[in-house]
Amino acid sequence: QVQLVESGGGLVQAGGSLRLSCAASGRTFSDYAMGWFRQAPGKEREFVAGISRSGDNVHYADSVKGRFSISRDNAKNTVYLQMNNLKPEDTAVYYCAAAESGYFYRVIPPQTYNYWGQGTQVTVSS
Repeated sequence: QVQLVESGGGLVQAGGSLRLSCAASGRTFSDYAMGWFRQAPGKEREFVAGISRSGDNVHYADSVKGRFSISRDNAKNTVYLQMNNLKPEDTAVYYCAAAESGYFYRVIPPQTYNYWGQGTQVTVSS
């Protein structure tokens, strides 16, 4: 089983940037596809971005395309989410997620993720 710990959240003004990190431990990191989700108050958790085990393939929710970038460093057991041009509607708790995947180069469907971090708060002021 993999353990996930997020960091990097905080308060930022609209138009600003933040970089979230998620450190994984417990299992071989490169065995897992990784993703980021978020949950705003009163709303369901939603998919933000995903990355394949290799790091070569990524996908994004339409709401963050062109502003957010997911990456991973398999040597450091860490996945990142670079968030630029942040908007007040990006305010949410952001969760790191993982799932064992048999595909080294493919992204996986968002509903596949089954390991979760504790979340980190991102607040964007207008």
